[in-house]
Amino acid sequence: MTDASARPDLPGPGAPYAERYATFGPDFFRRFDDADDTRFYDQPRLVTHIDDRAIAAVGAVYADLGLGPQGRVLDVMSSWISHFRQTPAGLVVLGMNPVELAANPQAAGAVVADLNRSPTIPFADGSFDAVTCCVSVDYLVQPLEVFDEVARVLAPGGVFCCTFSNRCFPSKAIHGWLQTDDRGHVAIVARYFRLTGPWGEARASLATPPGTPGDPLYAVWAARA
Repeated sequence: MTDASARPDLPGPGAPYAERYATFGPDFFRRFDDADDTRFYDQPRLVTHIDDRAIAAVGAVYADLGLGPQGRVLDVMSSWISHFRQTPAGLVVLGMNPVELAANPQAAGAVVADLNRSPTIPFADGSFDAVTCCVSVDYLVQPLEVFDEVARVLAPGGVFCCTFSNRCFPSKAIHGWLQTDDRGHVAIVARYFRLTGPWGEARASLATPPGTPGDPLYAVWAARA
């Protein structure tokens, strides 16, 4: 599937953030629990948040996009598992809980950071060949700043891939995400790409077989121009 929401009349990446965010409407990025995220994520959760079929689909998406073992990869909003079929040689995980990050067997390095508090990624321009975000994009309250930062730390041609399902912590997901369906979720992420960048065309797919039991797994990705 591809998304048609990236309309040419939307403000481009050079527009002020206030203008870009205005396209989403009031309360879109509010949450039922707007308290400091460090409280919610203080306790490690060494569990999986999607089923085994969806986890396998994440690995398949990464493999299909060529996120192979030789790349420098940043996994943002990460946890104790990164779902790569072949571990990238330079995988860095960035997330909220130090215990979870330390338990990630694929990580060569880890950074504890709250992108909702400060959407700055602490790496130099062009540091990575790819960036991934698995089942977490729905929690971002400043997604445009984060997507711009991802573009900055990516080398030209590097891919940013967001994967997600229909499961989440509803108290921490943004209202705009909770108020729509799977197709709407794809449209939201594609719009983030359209409003930031520089990105090439955003593409999307349903990575699990349609109409079958279990958690659906969607992917939306684009390459840095």
